[in-house]
Amino acid sequence: MRALITGGSGTVGAALVREFARDHEVIFTYLNNSERASRLEKEVGARAVKCDVTDRDTIFKITSEYPYFDFLINNAGIWQFKLFSDITTYEWEKMLAVNLSGAFNFTQAVLPAMLRRKKGTIVNISSLWGEVGASCEVHYSAAKAGLIGFSKALAKEVEPSGVRVFHISPGAIEGSMNADFSKDELQDACPDGKILTPTDIAAWVRSFI
Repeated sequence: MRALITGGSGTVGAALVREFARDHEVIFTYLNNSERASRLEKEVGARAVKCDVTDRDTIFKITSEYPYFDFLINNAGIWQFKLFSDITTYEWEKMLAVNLSGAFNFTQAVLPAMLRRKKGTIVNISSLWGEVGASCEVHYSAAKAGLIGFSKALAKEVEPSGVRVFHISPGAIEGSMNADFSKDELQDACPDGKILTPTDIAAWVRSFI
């Protein structure tokens, strides 16, 4: 079984790579943190590939090296805390390009083989803020809401052909993204007050197998 995971050098991405590498061939992408990606590659026996999720030429070149993928996990993402009135056009477009178009790009690259084989699973990592919105995170919330709609619509389109599409919408997650917030602030932001760990996210995604 072969899995493709985007954003594998991040905190959540690394947990996903470790989880799936236990019994899958794993290819993961990264853009920054080359040293971390290299260590993870050696640690679990996965393949690390440097790739910008907005670069369709590189994406299709990477995926063409493999006849198929059983799993695609669109995890790569960026985040920013900023007043709406201060968001620049570049920041808005970059947020959507990485968090939404990145999933579109990778899905278009791997879906044809899944459809031919009539099997495959795609999991998109969205956010609770895509469900309920978050103050000072309008562009992030909008991108993640788009990813939810993308997932729901694609599921209806391809599930009759044997391909399953899911999304998860976690709230606060321990890691560098939320390092500037206190535990109390993170708990207050979550409906159930629970802060998830990267391992929790990996197990959640794993449950869709």
